[in-house]
Amino acid sequence: MRLDLTQDVASLTAAIVDIESVSGNEKALADAVEEALRALPHLSVERDGDTVIARTSQGRSERVVIAGHLDTVPINRNLPSRVEGDRLYGCGTGDMKAGVAVQLKLATIPETTRDVTYFFYECEEIEEERNGLKRIGQTRPELLRADFAVLMEPSGGIVEGGCQGTIRVEVTVPGERAHSARSWMGTNAIHQAGAVLDLLRSYEPARPVVDGLEYHEGLNAVFVRGGVAGNVIPDECVVTINYRFAPDKSLEDAERYLRKLFDGYEVTVVDGAPGARPGLTHPVAAAFVEATGGAARAKFGWTDVARFSELGIPAVNYGPGEPSLSHTRDEYVEIPRIFASEERMRTWLTT
Repeated sequence: MRLDLTQDVASLTAAIVDIESVSGNEKALADAVEEALRALPHLSVERDGDTVIARTSQGRSERVVIAGHLDTVPINRNLPSRVEGDRLYGCGTGDMKAGVAVQLKLATIPETTRDVTYFFYECEEIEEERNGLKRIGQTRPELLRADFAVLMEPSGGIVEGGCQGTIRVEVTVPGERAHSARSWMGTNAIHQAGAVLDLLRSYEPARPVVDGLEYHEGLNAVFVRGGVAGNVIPDECVVTINYRFAPDKSLEDAERYLRKLFDGYEVTVVDGAPGARPGLTHPVAAAFVEATGGAARAKFGWTDVARFSELGIPAVNYGPGEPSLSHTRDEYVEIPRIFASEERMRTWLTT
């Protein structure tokens, strides 16, 4: 299927949505994106797997990356797309094919005040080892080199700076087995885990301000595992805890905090990812915020802006989609927001 980049951005969004691209099956959409970009003489285009990179080379003093993922979560009886009033419904409309459509429309601009790298990548919605942005960052980081990056993640048309870090740990509470008919001869590990839950219940979330944006941390039990048999006092209970921390902490800081909080228990790190500072004090970032309406807020959750942060590139999330609708059957994007995103970013790139 061909993509017509002369049509308006809402119609282009619908066309992109209708090319099914569930994670791992992005080839048809990547083919269409590559074909459309190769027709633009001011761009140099490369393909790596199902990731497509297009770059301007105008000799500008600044370079920015505008990035978006091509994949969606599995279809849930929400294709093909449909329009109802000012809403475009369909799988991936907001997360993030409307953002991809904006990227493609911007890529048609023959001359910009900043050099631009347009980055369309695969497998964001699944395990990170398949993530196209991660792969290119590791194998060809020069393709991502820039002064600033915009990730077209759904943000309701408001700049969301940086992202939270995340770490998941298992806190193991010991006990002593006994027959349940003689429970006093043992120590019930599940009962003892109540002390861990008490710590979680009494937790007061930190709300640090980072680069002018207020973050809201979270510490929650997400799994509890314990029990041996219906007539046995359990000798172990494991509470799995997820900590979402502001980007003023490193991953190591977060781990130290949890080990101190649960001192006396065995704490095992299951996984983790660092956050990303907003970097809004950088001049090119400040110019972007001004061009997109002057408002910014903290990003709650983890996104691929953290990958740019690891490369030393300040980055923000900005897309027309509404994040609370992502991955839902009735996902939609407000059509006026798509036009507004294109207009604001076009202004940013041309003035």
